[in-house]
Amino acid sequence: MNDKKITWITVGVAAFWLCLLIAWHFYDPSDNFTEAQPGADNRPAGQTRKADDVLIGEFFMADSTKTVPTLWGEWPCFRGRNHDNQVSLGENTSWVEDDFKELWSVSTGEGHAAPVISEGRVYVLDYDEQLSSDALRCFDLLTGRQLWRRWYRVPMKRNHGFSRTIPAIAGASVITIGPEGHVMCCDKISGEMHWSIDMKKRFQTEIPFWYTGQCPLIHDNTLVLAPAGKDTLILGIDVNTGKTLWATPNTVNFKMSHSSVIPMNLDGTPTYVYVGVGGVCGVSAAADNRGQLLWSASKWQPSVVAPSPLQISQNQVFLVAGYGAGGALLQVDRQGASWNAVIKESYKASEGMSSEQQTPLNYRGTLITILPKDGGGMRERLAMYRPTDLQHPIWTSAADERFGLGPYMVIDNRLLAFKEDGELYMYQLSDTSMRLLRKQRLMDEGIDAWGPMAYADGLLIVRDSKTIKCLRIAENK
Repeated sequence: MNDKKITWITVGVAAFWLCLLIAWHFYDPSDNFTEAQPGADNRPAGQTRKADDVLIGEFFMADSTKTVPTLWGEWPCFRGRNHDNQVSLGENTSWVEDDFKELWSVSTGEGHAAPVISEGRVYVLDYDEQLSSDALRCFDLLTGRQLWRRWYRVPMKRNHGFSRTIPAIAGASVITIGPEGHVMCCDKISGEMHWSIDMKKRFQTEIPFWYTGQCPLIHDNTLVLAPAGKDTLILGIDVNTGKTLWATPNTVNFKMSHSSVIPMNLDGTPTYVYVGVGGVCGVSAAADNRGQLLWSASKWQPSVVAPSPLQISQNQVFLVAGYGAGGALLQVDRQGASWNAVIKESYKASEGMSSEQQTPLNYRGTLITILPKDGGGMRERLAMYRPTDLQHPIWTSAADERFGLGPYMVIDNRLLAFKEDGELYMYQLSDTSMRLLRKQRLMDEGIDAWGPMAYADGLLIVRDSKTIKCLRIAENK
């Protein structure tokens, strides 16, 4: 082919593409558009969804295989059945003497929400970043197989993780509180949705900076919540219907904290005790005046409260909080129909018994805690105190046994403490000291293992910020 032909072909191709580019530049596709009119998509009236609308429990997925083993152990709520974080191994059951065997492990979204256990099933609230969704997940206790999950979209930004709360089992139902205060009630076997509540919208609740840490409380088939909203401080909801049974007006102007409502019997009176941002209060749990505000105290007001209140005598409650708040002793006395609640003493974290995240234990009249990072020379160590002297420990763990913000619990007469980097310690308990029996690394690279542990049927469930593991720690004799 001669040079003249090549030149003409090149010029022709260039001209073609130039004409195509000019045509594309001047082409206006809007001539073929038609304006969309309201109702043209045949959407039913009232179904328009705003950007901030959350349809709680809107999605569901289940495994086609429904069979799970018949097991009877229960860990039904935050701190266990008796709200004291103590449990028994069970009849005809003994400790595994070798290293605890891992039965299964599952990955989660970043968070610190912990599980409950019922009838061979494990329930945990999770957050799926890819779906921007809260998800209630149900697993087979023995295998870790996911049986079902129910979830709903609620876009959030990570703030030291997402989910933090523990579900509650109430008969045939499982109830959760999501990071943004969304309450969901489902059938614990099928996952069927029963009812829901948006606390922010219904009560004008101001969600804490690190999201909701409050765990649902079930008492006498009633869900007890502390929205601490504009008008409502605490209320009771029928578990079966989702209807409000009683409500306590927020006359004390508390705001929601990360702490949970704890049932106590103070001076002979059933009482719901709550530490909010603004103080601590007691609401009657008695049948004749349930929901009545009995007393409140505002002298001790930490800006951030994560641990829940701990009863240490018939009329005394121990209060702790992090970020330098330390501890306080509350005394509640009844005189006829009148109540008096007074902060008897308070001190900084470096001056006595305190805790930043986990709620301390009352074991046979001895108080057990992990001291916070600002706890002075004993920071992050296990410590035991007498209720009569909250400034001087009667025992502390060794200098190299520090646990950060990790959880701890008592099973029979042994204490299990989970170091925040994923190492499990076991101590033999007495009334005045502990003796280290063993330790075992469970997470190779554990990060922020802050979520509380759960136990049932010889199995212990632990987690760090992204993984849940199930261990066999006891077996039939």
